[in-house]
Amino acid sequence: MLNAEAIETWIFDLDNTLYPAGSNIFARVSGRITAYVQDRFSLDREAARTLQKDLFRRHGTTLRGLMVEHGVDGEEYLHFVHDIDVSDIDPNHALAEAIGRLPGRKIIYTNGSVPHARRIMGRIGVDHHFEDVFDIVAADYVPKPNPDPYEILVTRHGIDPKRAVMVEDMARNLEPAAALGMTTVWLAGTLDWAKEGAEEDYVHHVAEDLTEWLSGLSRWSAV
Repeated sequence: MLNAEAIETWIFDLDNTLYPAGSNIFARVSGRITAYVQDRFSLDREAARTLQKDLFRRHGTTLRGLMVEHGVDGEEYLHFVHDIDVSDIDPNHALAEAIGRLPGRKIIYTNGSVPHARRIMGRIGVDHHFEDVFDIVAADYVPKPNPDPYEILVTRHGIDPKRAVMVEDMARNLEPAAALGMTTVWLAGTLDWAKEGAEEDYVHHVAEDLTEWLSGLSRWSAV
């Protein structure tokens, strides 16, 4: 069992982590990415999806592939793909309470953007619990699981990796965190592509439900 009282910094992914993978929020973003690729290259939807997936697989994000191979402007892209309706995201009071009970500071680390993260966090009702959002722009557009932005995150925020926890829905994104000495938590979801690496040693804990897992930590630490 993880000793929450020994942790100074909690690092959370955003998409499919602070909200369930079964929701369609990330699917909306993915749809906007497809639309962007369609418009950029004058492709039909099927061809655009094929290119989108290929770039994601080879570069870690579609954006990184578009920037490296096609010179796409990152800011323009992020503004377009995150222009989605989030009005149906309901506050999650239980999650907010569980996060609020954790000792230490909390940071979001996302391959998305700060505005997107803040909108989602505001709807969920957890925004005030987080010290900062380390986004893809802060990472110089280099996505997880490239280890370089993890180093930037640790340095910028003065994080002691041995007293830090990282929570992610994509198991492979935990490898660099574990290599730095962080305790890792994989949030198991319904997406097959997020399971890559789930059986590796760099996954230290597995949670089926974030709120329940965090609440369990709080109860255990209070004993």
